[in-house]
Amino acid sequence: MIAASILPVQATPLLVVDRSNLSVLYAQDAGQPWHPASLTKLMTAYVVFEELALGTITLDTPVRISKGAVALAPSKSGLAVDSSVTMRDALYLLIVRSANDVAYAIAETIAGTEANFAVKMNDVARRMGMTGTNFVNSHGLHVVGQVSTARDLAILSLYIEQAYPQYMPIFQTGTVRLNKAVYEANNALLKGFSGTNGMKTGYTCAAGLNVVATVDRNGRRLLAVVLGGSSARERNERAAELFTNALSGRYQGSGQSLLSLVNSGGAAQDMRPLVCGAGAPEYIKAREAEFPMGLKGQPSYLNDEIPLREYTVVDLGRTRSVAFPRPRPAHVSRFAAPAVAATSTAPIVAERAVSLPIPRPADL
Repeated sequence: MIAASILPVQATPLLVVDRSNLSVLYAQDAGQPWHPASLTKLMTAYVVFEELALGTITLDTPVRISKGAVALAPSKSGLAVDSSVTMRDALYLLIVRSANDVAYAIAETIAGTEANFAVKMNDVARRMGMTGTNFVNSHGLHVVGQVSTARDLAILSLYIEQAYPQYMPIFQTGTVRLNKAVYEANNALLKGFSGTNGMKTGYTCAAGLNVVATVDRNGRRLLAVVLGGSSARERNERAAELFTNALSGRYQGSGQSLLSLVNSGGAAQDMRPLVCGAGAPEYIKAREAEFPMGLKGQPSYLNDEIPLREYTVVDLGRTRSVAFPRPRPAHVSRFAAPAVAATSTAPIVAERAVSLPIPRPADL
């Protein structure tokens, strides 16, 4: 058996940021390379938002599910080969259902191939200053070279909110309906922690269980990142604990800005032996002993009862007659210098009149 001591129980990257001024309230291994799993889809969504702003697509553009999309591992939408949904509906399936087939289909719709789409993703990451991040695919299924950090994922999430606030209701949605299926988001904070208004969860064996979440409560605007949880319970309870501590004043802040955090570089931690391998029972038992919140007979931070926002997707059926985007040349950045996107509204921290000196997408 693989000993749980291979990875210390306390190694889970954690981060809490005050969204109003980018102050780091708590950080643990926030620059540690990690496999993002389905948190990848936050960047997939951002690329869609940029293309919508550019006018290359619209929310009514059909997204067709190809054979390559259907061949991917779950989670999936259940849509058949050659069926389509609008780009608007695809975004809900991408974020709420975390559908890998839809992520792949979005990539094909926008860039012709997933490889071309990944170039777009990495171009955005570079412009955002996500120095510890590299994307290989649009969905987050495990690839060794697909890495990010808690710091970088926080920056990406803040950009989504800043540049494209009109799409935030997607991240706040807890249930999506498609044909006879009803899919509920894995972010338990949406229904159990008052004030939660986003963002995304993710899981692979190599990544463990990840979450980025945002909360607005009592005049506070917070963001938390938890990477590498051993279970959904631990991931969600950890995030709720971080928010609870921040809201209660237990975290006084590190004196650092999110932008001043440093990515450590190196290889990403592979959680597979501990989460899905022979060492999993021993490791998970150790994690439960170290952090029992939410276990049977234990207290929980997720005690609120919040009705989930619902959205219904329309299956457009087979749309072979709809022109499928032709494969395009590999994306070359059209942005010579960073600037604020024309579609942005106020800066992330406008209410405090604090500027955000991150490289930003150019005018569109």
